[in-house]
Amino acid sequence: MHVESPTVPPAQDGADRPAERGPRSNPWLSLIAVSFGLFMVALDGTVVAIANPYIGQDLGTSLSQLQWVTNSYLLALAALLVLGGKLGDRFGRKKFFLIGLVGFTLTSAAIGLVGSIGGVIFFRALQGAFGALLMPNTLGILRAVFPPKKFGRAVGIWAMVSSVSTALGPIVGGALVEHVGWEWVFYINVPIGVIGFLYGMYVLSENRNSTGRHRFDVPGVVLLAAGMIALVYGIVKGETWGWGDARTLGMIVLGLAVLVVFGLVENRTEHPLLPMRLFRNPSLTAGTAITAINFFALIGTIFFVMLYLQNVRGYSPITAGVLTLPLSLASVVAAPLGASLTERFGPRVTMPTGMLLQAAASCSFLFLDVDSSYNLMWPAFICMGLGVGAVMAASSEAIVGNAPVRDAGVAGGLQATALQLGGALGTSILLSVLSLRAASAVGGQFASAGVPAELAAGLEPHAKETVAMGVAPVPDGVSARVAAAVTDASGQAFMQGVHAAVAVSGTLCLLGAVLAVAVVRRGRPADSVPMH
Repeated sequence: MHVESPTVPPAQDGADRPAERGPRSNPWLSLIAVSFGLFMVALDGTVVAIANPYIGQDLGTSLSQLQWVTNSYLLALAALLVLGGKLGDRFGRKKFFLIGLVGFTLTSAAIGLVGSIGGVIFFRALQGAFGALLMPNTLGILRAVFPPKKFGRAVGIWAMVSSVSTALGPIVGGALVEHVGWEWVFYINVPIGVIGFLYGMYVLSENRNSTGRHRFDVPGVVLLAAGMIALVYGIVKGETWGWGDARTLGMIVLGLAVLVVFGLVENRTEHPLLPMRLFRNPSLTAGTAITAINFFALIGTIFFVMLYLQNVRGYSPITAGVLTLPLSLASVVAAPLGASLTERFGPRVTMPTGMLLQAAASCSFLFLDVDSSYNLMWPAFICMGLGVGAVMAASSEAIVGNAPVRDAGVAGGLQATALQLGGALGTSILLSVLSLRAASAVGGQFASAGVPAELAAGLEPHAKETVAMGVAPVPDGVSARVAAAVTDASGQAFMQGVHAAVAVSGTLCLLGAVLAVAVVRRGRPADSVPMH
């Protein structure tokens, strides 16, 4: 069996050696190149949320069809991320990064042009598949080209790009759908992708791992994809079906069972898709869990904050996006600062600090009300931005920094999978908590606000659905006083749902901070990580 030498420097791990002079010898230019692809995928994670209502209106879709605009992308991405990293590790990280970049760009254009909801869903799934080739190889390339002492700093900038583009989604999406059209949420990827491809061809050097001749792990690919699809499908449908529904529980249990089988098969495979030995490192395992919690809090919070700003407070999409700008600016500061602190003190300091900042942000939202001042919101946005940036930098060190160079792409895929799974859980679980609490509170709020009992009884079944989205079910023909009472009661019920959701989010962030202090340790230099 082929064994990679542990003394090979990171940029030469069985790879094609970069030229001694010129752009391909400069790792910082490689960082700029991978940032183009990273920016597109991370931006797409939140920008489409703003476009979805406009897609629904323009194409005449049902709510279930509209959900698949997001779910098809998420399922394809989650199912193939680890495979994308493995393909890059074995056949060339530059090659698969650029294939992913080109595919993501072309499918983005196709989504805007196709003109039917079925076509949009199909090309969104393809877009997710190409994103799965692109994302893990960004970190794989950085792990291969940067020397160990500079890897943490590079990851800090990587985390900054990811955090900022994620947070910019509502602003960019709001501006585009309001002034141009929802299609431009996808068209914007085309110039970025073209520039990124040309630049990447020029500055990126190819690097791969020499693995000798062996069969590709096809059973591993099938089992991992099937398990992830079943698990993520159960999660994203949980809010619709109900978390206690047999279909939800059945899909989640099925997904977990298939993933257990996947782990058993991988342990007996000579050249596995996802080496189980990676999880023998407690820091890598804990870092993966905390990374999922990080995006659970971020994506879930952004989702209900946008509902609050637009549907409860009545702001336009672009104004709502601008109001979340402190989150983006804080991320810009936090990512490189977090990387510097991680480089000096290790992720055991920065990771729990980031989790505590996110817990503080969640606790701040407990005081949010229907007519709260923006002065209550912007400090929470800053805390969340600082926390997200710090955790992103530290989690890359804990996950990719604790993996062998030859598994850099796989480790990058693992981190990206944790991000996507965390975001899916955050949106689904927090929205479900919000919906259940708001629905249980709406009847009492109607009575407290003075809505006539007969009208309240007629409104309540429909209100349980609309109030969870921050929308007041004001019927036609009622007096201004009754309309105001329905609006106030609906807003108060929605806020009770928000408070329940942020309590869940804050508790998880606190648990993440404890886990980080107890388990996470600094990543080891690339040439000292055991191969087995």
